[in-house]
Amino acid sequence: MRTRRHRLTFERRLFLLALCAGLPAVSTAIIVLSINNYSAGTRWTLDAVLILAWLGFAAAVEERVGYAIRTLANLLSALAEGDFSFRLRQDDKGALGEVYQQINQMAGTLHEQRLGAMEAAALLQKVIGEIDSAIFAFDSQGVLRLLNRAGERLLGREPAVAIGESAEKLGLRSYLSGPLSLVTRAAFGGASGQWSVRRSDFRENGQPHQLLVLSDITRPLREEELHAWQRLVRVLGHEINNSLTPVKSLSSSLLTLVAQEPLPSDWRDDVQSGLNVISGRCEALNRFTGAYARLARLPSPKLQPMQLAASIERVVRLENRLKVHLERGPQVTIDADADQLDQLLINIVRNAADASLETGGSVFVCWRLHQTFVEIVVEDEGLGIANPGNLFVPFFTTKPGGSGIGLFLSRQIAEGHGGSVTLRNREKGRGCEAVISLPVG
Repeated sequence: MRTRRHRLTFERRLFLLALCAGLPAVSTAIIVLSINNYSAGTRWTLDAVLILAWLGFAAAVEERVGYAIRTLANLLSALAEGDFSFRLRQDDKGALGEVYQQINQMAGTLHEQRLGAMEAAALLQKVIGEIDSAIFAFDSQGVLRLLNRAGERLLGREPAVAIGESAEKLGLRSYLSGPLSLVTRAAFGGASGQWSVRRSDFRENGQPHQLLVLSDITRPLREEELHAWQRLVRVLGHEINNSLTPVKSLSSSLLTLVAQEPLPSDWRDDVQSGLNVISGRCEALNRFTGAYARLARLPSPKLQPMQLAASIERVVRLENRLKVHLERGPQVTIDADADQLDQLLINIVRNAADASLETGGSVFVCWRLHQTFVEIVVEDEGLGIANPGNLFVPFFTTKPGGSGIGLFLSRQIAEGHGGSVTLRNREKGRGCEAVISLPVG
């Protein structure tokens, strides 16, 4: 049966090494004492003193080195427990002093880092607490681990009560799965409203967690709706007043004219001219209201697979006022409403042609395929965009006789397809660049 070997401790091995180091000197001293003419008692006494001194020095070496190592072990244990307040005296100028110096520097660095981490954590807690959005952190089991003051108000519970509860009991389980971002109508604390829900993942101590952010967007939506109505009333009032003011003035003038006795010889011409102006203003007002009605009644797109190249080539052929240079791209099949997409392209290409006609320039059309979307680029050589802030404002136009709904309608069509429309001045050369992005697949 094999016996278990017990390894000597570091201190015991150090003691034995010290004995081995002094053994030659002690042996030599004993031999020297034995060959001298000392009495037996004297020789035994000197030998005993020599051996005791030898053992004492070895024990002192063991104790000195062991003390230094135990001190370092205690200091490293304090560092591991987060105690960085100690400092070692650096009396020793040798290697041990260098070790002490390095440990002092490490303790100072760790102390500064801990203070920085504590200050950052306190700042983060302060910022989270001041955020109006409700913030919740759930662990992998769906148990609440953190919430801010807005979350407390939303749940109507104190942190000590809410933390540790499951998402199901808190009524938030449905938001921990599904889309990462959504807008939904929900009721919390007896109040119903529109909520923006955003979810993301993070890890803490190697464990997965979920961060849930709920923002009440009811008031911003109402304010935006109010602003939209105010803008609409302002635009409608402006256009209607522009039409009714001359109509009212001409009507009063015609009434005064026909009330004269006798009638002037050219009264028929004056009446006919006035009625023509009134008719023209009524037709303009009718066109305006019809354009707005068409904008408000834009239906949802009926998506069907279609070849993008065929639609672009068809629209390019419709523009006959100038030559449109077409650079064909790859064959791309997208899901789109062909009629609405044609209307979108017609609006963009026609605007580019209008701008280029003012300067005698050209229009360039191309498309590029990316991984998840396709870009249709329409460039003109016009004067460029002077007022980009009003590009997509309904009924805003700088063109005589323009309705001001073309770009707004184009953006609505693109967003209805999950895409976007962007207009910017060209970086190289004068003119404007319109970029239509549409998803593929």
